[in-house]
Order: sequence, then C-alpha cells, then structure tokens
Amino acid sequence: MFANVNIGVMNFAFPDVCSIPTPAPVPTPLVNIALSFTHIPSQFKVICGGGLAENLLTTGTISNGDQAGLALGVVSGLIMGPDRPATSSVKVFYGAIPATRLTSMQTQNGMLPNAVGLSLTPAQFKVLLIS
Repeated sequence: MFANVNIGVMNFAFPDVCSIPTPAPVPTPLVNIALSFTHIPSQFKVICGGGLAENLLTTGTISNGDQAGLALGVVSGLIMGPDRPATSSVKVFYGAIPATRLTSMQTQNGMLPNAVGLSLTPAQFKVLLIS
C-alpha cells in the first residue's frame, strides 16, 4: 500500500452517528471525511512524493461531513472533531514510530472516536509500504 503523506489522503468513515436537532434529538448516521491537508505532522525528516510522511503520532485537526448533526456526536460529543491513525505498518518506521499507509484504520471525530474509517485515497504514488 502507498505511504500516507500530508498532501491529500482522504480518510472516510461511516457511520458517524450524530444527533440531528429536532424537538427530540434523533441519532442519525452521517458520513465523516478527514483530509490530510489538516494533519499536524509528527516528524519533519521524511518526505515522500512532496509531502511529509505520516506515522501513528500524526493527528488531524478537523473532519467534515457531520455538520448536520448539530446536537453533537453520540459517542464523542463533537462534530467536526480531530482524527488520528489507529493502525500502521509493522515493519516501516518514520522517526521511530510506525508509518501509516493506504487502508490504515483511522479514528475520526474526536479522541474518543465517534467513527472508525480508512485511508482511502493515495496522495503519492512513489513509495509503497509492503508490510
């Protein structure tokens, strides 16, 4: 799988169950999308395909798609919360931390995640993590 970098990986999660504001809030499954443009890099020495390589310590600042759930997420109590990687390569390390790659699981919409998704789109096509 391709290595994740901070220039355009899309992390997609469904369902992100948020409450829709009505007279009685209704839990509704929504889509949650986080883009790596908003990620805070944890290392600055490895560059793959023009972007900083991501590892397990990389955190995202914001995720989108659940703005309709204004009564907040059922689990996290947030909308548009942060995302972070949950799985990684077991053989490749960036800055002594395991590297993330395409199809790595991501927890989204809060540090207590409201949704779990995957990295679905590659941001670079040169570096493969075969592990």
